[in-house]
Amino acid sequence: MKLHAVILPISPEDQRLRGRERVLAQSRRAREALALSCEASGVAPGPLTTDARGAPIPFDNTHWSLSHKSRFVAAVVGPTPIGIDIEEIRPRNEDLYGYIAGEEEWALTDRNWETFFRYWTAKEAVLKTAGVGISHLRKARIHALLGKDYLIVDYGSHLWPVKHFRFQDHIVALMHDDYEVAWDLRQHPTPFTGGRS
Repeated sequence: MKLHAVILPISPEDQRLRGRERVLAQSRRAREALALSCEASGVAPGPLTTDARGAPIPFDNTHWSLSHKSRFVAAVVGPTPIGIDIEEIRPRNEDLYGYIAGEEEWALTDRNWETFFRYWTAKEAVLKTAGVGISHLRKARIHALLGKDYLIVDYGSHLWPVKHFRFQDHIVALMHDDYEVAWDLRQHPTPFTGGRS
């Protein structure tokens, strides 16, 4: 089976919004990306509900995950628990290096902002898959780097495979459970007008 991870840009008008309006616009756009992932996967979209912790509840045995930033959103559906995360690669406070990973993890590769966000998004994708929050970030450890776009995260006594996709100055991580992944990056902010709702 192939997973269809869809990445959509947020319109310049919605990028100028602030506060709750901006979050709502990002959420709407992420749901448009999810509808496209459903369409590409041959799955009818279902109700998007979450449990008490905010973890997505599957619809019709279809698992789903969303992520959004100020300029792009990402979404995916799949037959098993799944997690996706998107981040913009940009310098932050260097104290965060120690927050996101321990010395043993940093010893695996160069310490730089691209690696920082690779680690961050991979751990976020795994925690989303496991249905837990960011408070478990320190419990997730980078176990192995298997190339530029593939790594393994150790969390909860389980090894989780994560693939990455880079575009412009962003990185997307997908906990893929060894499925083939099709990355669908749409460059134009045209709204989705698919026939299914």
